[in-house]
Amino acid sequence: MRPSPPLRSGSSPPEVYATSSACLRVRPRICGHSYGKSRAESPGWHIHCCGIGHNAPATGAPDRESIMKLTRRTVLAASTATLGSALAAPAVRASAGWPTKAPIKLIATFPPGGTADTISRILAPKLSAALGTQVVVENRPGAGGTIGSDLAAKAVPDGYTLVISHASPLGIAPGIYPKLPYNVVTDFTHVTLIGHTPNVLIVPGDSPYKTLADYIAATKAKPDQIAFGSSGIGSNTHLMGELLSSLAGIKLKHVPYRGSAPSLQDMLAGTIPSMFDPITTNVPHINAGKVRLLAISSDKRIDMYPNAPTFAEQGFPKLTTSTWVGVSGPKGMSPDVVARLYDELQKAYKAPEVVERFKEVVLLPGDNPMTPAEYTAFVGDFATLWAGVSKSAGISLELG
Repeated sequence: MRPSPPLRSGSSPPEVYATSSACLRVRPRICGHSYGKSRAESPGWHIHCCGIGHNAPATGAPDRESIMKLTRRTVLAASTATLGSALAAPAVRASAGWPTKAPIKLIATFPPGGTADTISRILAPKLSAALGTQVVVENRPGAGGTIGSDLAAKAVPDGYTLVISHASPLGIAPGIYPKLPYNVVTDFTHVTLIGHTPNVLIVPGDSPYKTLADYIAATKAKPDQIAFGSSGIGSNTHLMGELLSSLAGIKLKHVPYRGSAPSLQDMLAGTIPSMFDPITTNVPHINAGKVRLLAISSDKRIDMYPNAPTFAEQGFPKLTTSTWVGVSGPKGMSPDVVARLYDELQKAYKAPEVVERFKEVVLLPGDNPMTPAEYTAFVGDFATLWAGVSKSAGISLELG
């Protein structure tokens, strides 16, 4: 995959409008309706969702089992590819005593309050203590997490720039952006998977929609009038909404934001009536009764919310997926630095206080710690599977 110019951000909030029964576009201009307002994402894209919610086959999200089956078969291939990339690129070796300076920058590819930000702020203090130097979180949101990911990919690989790698910019973006400015396997040094969190469909606590069936019935009665917010165009939460539209035979209006937190703010303010989001961001509001869970994308009900039904038990088994996060850096990082990071991360997310915080935000650890080679394979496999979903659904995003 060849690099292209950096992704654009910072234009006016998007106006969402239907151009035909089989195409949705996002025009970068000031909204004329009540959705989105100043916090909505303004990427300057044209999004073509030909067939989604209209004539496309009911294509489901790849489940964790299918990803892991592929992962184990491709670990060796991914290891070889990563090694070859490292040898081909001029590696900037950290000194034997890394780290020798401060700070280490940990990029969160979404705004404060989102999943990437939450996890980075749980891990940063533990890494700071373990490494003996300051680890600072830097939020670089935009374009579904691809802006921050691109910055990390192009950073000097000296061990002082890391990124919370995320399902949206690394797993989904390759299948929907023809000119993505990085290759998710060869342009990164992947260290390990931290965990995954279910996605949810939520509405305000006082919403008239009590169940997923209520929500779908209302949308069928008012096509293209009921909106859902997401953490950005091309994010996994965006695709969750499009897949529900396709599977349920409804037409939802998508309103993209520059992350979970601004989308949630607008929903709580009554600007949008619903949103798809990783559950991590919403735990305090669910507990306070400000947000109602209509469906959760886990394969079974979770212990923290035993009364929250899954999509699967409500007739949508293909909406069983999750948002995963890990730690990565630019290609060419020293193997010694990667090994040290891997060891310290394993210790960090097994520490009792971190385990408790992960439980509080419903971040589920993987069955077994992933080595750098396994995580590299996992990222590549996930991207391959979602590329198939995007191709079948006719989703393609282009620079505007």
